[in-house]
Amino acid sequence: MNLALFFDPLADEAPAWGSTTLGAHAARFVDTFPDWRSADLALIGLNEWRGSAAGQPAASAPDAVRQRFYQLQRGTGPCRLVDLGNLRNGLTLEDTYLRLREIVAALLEHNTVPVLLGGSHDLDIGQFLAYETLDRPVSLSCVDARVDMAEEAGAHAEDTHLRRLLMHEPNFLFNFGQLGHQQYLVPTSVLAALEKLHFETLRLGEIRADVRQAEPLLRQADLVSFDLTALRWPEFPGYLPASPFGLTAEEAAQLCWYAGHNDQLTSIGLYGYRPDHDLLGLGAATAATMLWYFVEGYYHRRNETDFTSRRFIRYAVGLPGNPAKLVFYKAKRTEKWWMEVESLADSSVRRIVPCSYQDYLRAAQGDLPNRWILTQALLG
Repeated sequence: MNLALFFDPLADEAPAWGSTTLGAHAARFVDTFPDWRSADLALIGLNEWRGSAAGQPAASAPDAVRQRFYQLQRGTGPCRLVDLGNLRNGLTLEDTYLRLREIVAALLEHNTVPVLLGGSHDLDIGQFLAYETLDRPVSLSCVDARVDMAEEAGAHAEDTHLRRLLMHEPNFLFNFGQLGHQQYLVPTSVLAALEKLHFETLRLGEIRADVRQAEPLLRQADLVSFDLTALRWPEFPGYLPASPFGLTAEEAAQLCWYAGHNDQLTSIGLYGYRPDHDLLGLGAATAATMLWYFVEGYYHRRNETDFTSRRFIRYAVGLPGNPAKLVFYKAKRTEKWWMEVESLADSSVRRIVPCSYQDYLRAAQGDLPNRWILTQALLG
């Protein structure tokens, strides 16, 4: 597949980046399309806003973030990063979704992680649909101040896209995690629907109390969709209407680190940034730093997937009811926890899912962790 046909090259106006910066090491599409097949990560700029009520901003969101991102210092990893340029929009919004789907699917096939930047949040439709080609269940985690499941006639795609993902047929979604929503912005019927579907949610207040609670939800994800309007406006002035509440820049960067560090995750999208409202470039700097933490997290992956190896400690916890015991695994190096969930309906069906130390402590006290109950329901 000749991906170069779908992208506009970047302007050849790169400043004199220092030899230790990301800009000096990333292969950018200026004259020659980069070799994305041998890259670890591929940055894709998106300027599609037809799904947004506010319409197209005058400036290019991905280009504004790139200016800040490439000035940052290279981390500890090899930095096999390519920048494919900005995706050309389709004739219709649906065409853009399908174009994005094909490009993300091609990158996944070659084990290159797509990093999507810019555009309205509904572009995660194209990101999500790419996983249909994998022919296996996948898990999605979404960071957003709202839960975009509007049903009103005439609602814009950015307000309805999550409903479309959850109701997509054929259904290849195993699990969904919603993080960072503000309860006063979400109808109780929407949260009740997620609960009925046995999906896990983590409110903004819970993340603010302990950001580490978000790590297992992000570690379970194959793909992450991050609406940057989930950040508080004083630290991310890149959207309207402005909100004084939301994630801090540090918390958002921490979430991106968790996502990058996830061995299972194969794509991420950062959506919703509007540079027209970011007069001093603070929002661009925040988004660039979030990208940096994702890339750095990626190069700190430990490939912790073989639970039979000596890199894990296995704990069996006895329980008074059914099941009679729960099995946990703890990685010696990173101290991350996993929990084995065996289907009560069919013992041959089991899944090892990310969990927290608190889940282990709850089981040790004789109680079933809520994460076990939700996963059991999903196993059917």
